[in-house]
Amino acid sequence: MLKTIRNISIILLLVSCNHDDSEIISYNNPELELHLPEGFPELNNSFFDNKPTKYGVELGEKLFFEKKLSADNSISCASCHIKAHAFADTHAQAIGIKGRIGFRNTPPIQNLAFVKFYNWDGNKRRLEEQPLVPIITHEEMDSSILEVIGKLKTEKEYLDLFHQAFGDEEITGNRIYNSIAQYEYTLISSNSKYDQVKRNEGTSFTESETEGYQVFQEKCITCHSTELFTDQSFRNIGFPVNPNTDEAGRARVTGNLEDVMKFRVPTLRNIEVTAPYGSFGQFVTLKELLDYLDNGVVVADNLDPILKNNENKIPLSEDEKLNLISFLKTLTDAKFLEISN
Repeated sequence: MLKTIRNISIILLLVSCNHDDSEIISYNNPELELHLPEGFPELNNSFFDNKPTKYGVELGEKLFFEKKLSADNSISCASCHIKAHAFADTHAQAIGIKGRIGFRNTPPIQNLAFVKFYNWDGNKRRLEEQPLVPIITHEEMDSSILEVIGKLKTEKEYLDLFHQAFGDEEITGNRIYNSIAQYEYTLISSNSKYDQVKRNEGTSFTESETEGYQVFQEKCITCHSTELFTDQSFRNIGFPVNPNTDEAGRARVTGNLEDVMKFRVPTLRNIEVTAPYGSFGQFVTLKELLDYLDNGVVVADNLDPILKNNENKIPLSEDEKLNLISFLKTLTDAKFLEISN
């Protein structure tokens, strides 16, 4: 049974400048009904402090596609986060203004309402804290929040939207971050073939998909568990190391040597459309990635025990690889991506 978050109306009391004349001005900005898939993890705590509303999401979506967030008005969030690719892109590393190459691969944006950590190294715990990062990063938008606010304040459409979303026309950094997060909270992917099979909706796995699902349960599910297809842990699984000497994985956040080259386990949902794979796009195809795991990974003291205890590899036959890829493609949610089957 799908859970439903019920609508509420917000009433704001405004007093006119004339103290003899006060009036109650009502504006309606209802919470959106989000259909939460059965079996998904609990919503993260931040969601409840910033629940998606009709106009908050409308504003957030507009800002997500707004190129004025960048210094030269050339790129938006959507420039790197493309819907048909589960809001990732096709580049090994993100490309910012003036063609600048980013530090890491662009992660997909889906099911973020259920996520505990954001970014490859988990340096953000609240989704509302994340939008500032690309705005101020030199290799991304290379702007500032004050510059962005200054641009938006000149446009009546934005003043109206901020009033509808927050009750007045004031444009602040927090309101920008919160509205973008509200929009991203609504990006829920849960209607893949896998989901339809699980819900007994009249479709079934092919023989290859069935066998691939068995391989997945035997060799992948420890890390890629739950209906998010990630346990949200940080692991070093011995992928080729980023030649950028600033890279240290999770250790950049914790300062703990044990966390060097550990990265957040990515979701496998919509993995068919999110190539290339790895923290800086090390693998062009799923087959290439599986071949690497089968042949042996980079050895490290903190290599995940799953690999360390198995001769530093995940052995897979050629048939297992092909069947596993067939299963992984059942995680593609064409409706979410708005692509044709």
